[in-house]
Amino acid sequence: MITAAYAGLLGLIFLILTVRVVMRRGAVRATLGTGGDVLLERRIRAHGNFIEFVPLVLILMILLEMQNVSIWIVHVVGVCLVIGRVIHGANISRENESLGGRVVGMVLTMTALGVASIFALLRSFGVM
Repeated sequence: MITAAYAGLLGLIFLILTVRVVMRRGAVRATLGTGGDVLLERRIRAHGNFIEFVPLVLILMILLEMQNVSIWIVHVVGVCLVIGRVIHGANISRENESLGGRVVGMVLTMTALGVASIFALLRSFGVM
C-alpha cells in the first residue's frame, strides 16, 4: 500500500508539530489557549491546519489505490501533500514567517486535494 508509506511520513510530521506546540506551551506556561504568545499561536495553527487537510487527502489516496488508479497519480498526490505540509508547517510556525513559503505549501496541499478529488470522481463515474 502506497498510502501507508505517506501516512507514516505524515504521522511523523504531525508528531513534530505536536511536540513543538507542547514545548512552547511549557516554555510560556500556557496550558490552554495561547497565553498571548504569538509564536505559540502560530504553532497551534500549523498543527491545526495540518489536521484540517491531511486526513481527507489520505482517505482520497486510499480510495484511489482501492480503485486501481495509476500508482503515479497516488505518488503525485502523496509527494505534493508531504512537501506541501512540510513547507507550510515550517513557515507558518516561525516568528519570521516567509509568506512565499506558506503560499507554496498551501498550493501544493491544495493541488494534492484537487488532483485526488478529481481522479476519485472520474474513477467513480467510470470515466477512466
